[in-house]
Order: sequence, then C-alpha cells, then structure tokens
Amino acid sequence: MLDSGPLVFLLSSILTNSSPKRADTSWDPSSFVVEALEGHTRFHDLDLEHSLLRGVASLGFEYCSPIQAKILPHTLQGHDAIGKAQTGTGKTAAFLITIFNDLLCHPVEGERFLAEPRAVIIAPTRELVMQIAADAQDLGKYTGLNTVTLIGGADYQKQLSKVQSRVVDLVVATPGRLIDFMQRRDLFLDRVETLVLDEADRMLDMGFIPQVKRIVRATPRKEDRQTLLFSATFTQDILNLARQWTFDPVTVEIEPERVATATVDQRVYLVTSHERLKVLLKILRGPDAVSTIVFANRRDQVRSLYEKLRKGGISCGILSGEITQAKRTRTLADFKSGKIKVLVATDVAGRGIHVDGVSHVVNYNLPEDPEDYVHRIGRTGRAGATGISISFASEDDAFLLPDIETLLGERLKCVPPPQELLD
Repeated sequence: MLDSGPLVFLLSSILTNSSPKRADTSWDPSSFVVEALEGHTRFHDLDLEHSLLRGVASLGFEYCSPIQAKILPHTLQGHDAIGKAQTGTGKTAAFLITIFNDLLCHPVEGERFLAEPRAVIIAPTRELVMQIAADAQDLGKYTGLNTVTLIGGADYQKQLSKVQSRVVDLVVATPGRLIDFMQRRDLFLDRVETLVLDEADRMLDMGFIPQVKRIVRATPRKEDRQTLLFSATFTQDILNLARQWTFDPVTVEIEPERVATATVDQRVYLVTSHERLKVLLKILRGPDAVSTIVFANRRDQVRSLYEKLRKGGISCGILSGEITQAKRTRTLADFKSGKIKVLVATDVAGRGIHVDGVSHVVNYNLPEDPEDYVHRIGRTGRAGATGISISFASEDDAFLLPDIETLLGERLKCVPPPQELLD
C-alpha cells in the first residue's frame, strides 16, 4: 500500500490557509542609525534582510557580541560552524539571525507541504527550548516566519495542531519530543536546510546523543544542509561528533573575559551537613533575599529540600525533570512575577532560567561538574545588576572546591557562616 502521508499534507496545504505570512516591508532601514566604533561590528553592516534587521533594531541591538562578530560573516554565507561559547555570549541570536536571514533570502518556490520545516534547532532541556523559541519570536516578529516549539511533558495534540495549521519554517525541540513526531510521521526532516545543535556537551552528558544521531540521519546529508554546533566545552567526544555532522566548518572559540561575572559576590560557607538547612532558612528569611534560586544536584535532593522549606514556612517553587511541563511553566512565571520568591532547582532545569533581578543563588550542594557552578551563579548579577552567590561546603562535598577554583582561575575564600545565621 502506498504511503498517503505527503498527499494528505499537500491537500491540507491547498485546502487550508497555510501560506507563509508576508514579511513586513514598511520599515525603512535608514532609520536604524548606529555610530561606527573601531573594533565593533554593527548589525546593519551585515547586509541583513530588512524585516529581520527591524527585529534586531526593535530589541535595541546595535553592535555584535564577540561570537556574533566572528561567526556571522561565515554563517550568513552558508558555511557550517562550530562555536565554543558560554551561556550569555549571544550565540542564540547568532544562529537565529543566520536561520532567518537564509529563509528570507531564499524563499521556497511553488507549493510547500505542511510538517516539513526548513530549519531545526535541538536543545537539551525544555526550558532552554522555550527560551530559544521566545528569542525567535522577538527577533522574527516582522519576518512572517512561523516558529513551532516541540517539548516533552506538554500536550502532544496541541503541538501537532500548530504543525498542521500552517507551514512551519523553524522547529525548536528537545530530542525526545522531536523523535516522537518523527516516529508518528507527524513531522518530516528531509527538507531541512539548517540544523542547529545547541549545548552539545550537555546533550552528551544527558545521554541524548543516540537520539540526536537519529535526528541528524533524518535530515539531508551534511553537504546539502548547513549545520551549526555550539558547546560550552570542546571535549574530544564533541569534536568527533562535530566532524561527523558538519562539512568544512569554521571554528570559533570565545573565552569569557572572566569565567565568573564580576557582578557576583561569591561566598563559600563552611557548614556541617546538619547545619545546611538551618543556615539556608535564615538566609531566605533575611530582608535582602528578594529573589533566590537554590540549587541541589539531584531530583530527590531538590524534592526533599522543597518540602523542608515549605514546612519551614518558605513560599517556594520546584523545578526539576520530574515536574510536568505545565507546572514548570507556571512555576517559572510565578517566580518571574515575584509571586514566589524562592525557586529550588536542578542544574538541568536551571540551564533555561533567564530571569533578571535574581538577588541570590545558593548552592545547597556543590556541583560535581565545575561548569555547572559557573552556570548556576550566572543566574544572578545579570543585566548590570549585582548579585550574591552562597555555596555550602561540607564534609561530603568540600573536595569539589579545587576543581571549581581551577576553572575560575581564582581561590574562593571559605569562611564559617556569620554567627547570626547559626543562632
């Protein structure tokens, strides 16, 4: 029996109003005036498509970040790229600008099928996928391009209806949910022109590489697509994968000026295991802790700590892989709005938290991976504000400090907690 899938999608695209929206062309690029600065690349020097440049201007972006200035001249010409960059360096905007500009400058001639995206971005966590999709909506709001988000833990049918309601230009997805759509033949990747693999090192750590390999195999061969791979670290495993998946790539490495931001006051308190909770409660009840994220290493530790804090009278939310996506989204919205002032999270969930105004980050347990320490404390001291990072070092995890200090390139001063936190 012949597979009727493509015919059904073609009929659907004819019978429904599924044509791409037209880009807004009413804006005049000459109104976007940015002073030339030596050593800086302006976005309007990149010859971006006008509706995309309007989105860039509306966000207040004027000059490229270092990774954008290095990578965009290559990726905008269609070259593959491997980028080493930490969170907060502007890499998301770099690959979104690349994708949108290519889609706008090379429109598809003739009829398009539903459920055949032209670009796919894969990221390891739901929160990161949602953040990338939100950035895509902001950057692409004048382009008429359609971005769809596919994440596990959310209603499959609702996501499917978005895929089938009009042609999809960009899909941002977690590996597992994208595989679900592929297995049910609800999405086809044989027309993908650009593939982005974000936080490849985290996907490797989380065991997603077999799924990612399956996804990559479903796209056109590497010579016939553009592939962009980003990772905070370049391990040998990551470099091997990059060689498999990219074709003659340019490599860009951006080392942060400082691994830890200068706007974060880092404190390490030497406490016994049974003192941790008491000290944490005192910190959270203090007048300065207006918005706090508390990190623990495992789901069971996060759940236990969350329940203990609630018993202690602390209004808090929980963010970990075991929580349904609807509840995670609601909890994060409550935290952003200030409805709850404390969030207890794992590192996996914490990667996607981008909230301005976080006053404190508390490492209830020291992270086993030094890179996670940097990501954790980077949740505070954002957007020019100052923040406080407090880490507890006890007899069961103090041995992790030297590796963290090696990554930071500086010694962390370890002191007992102030007496008022122990009384």
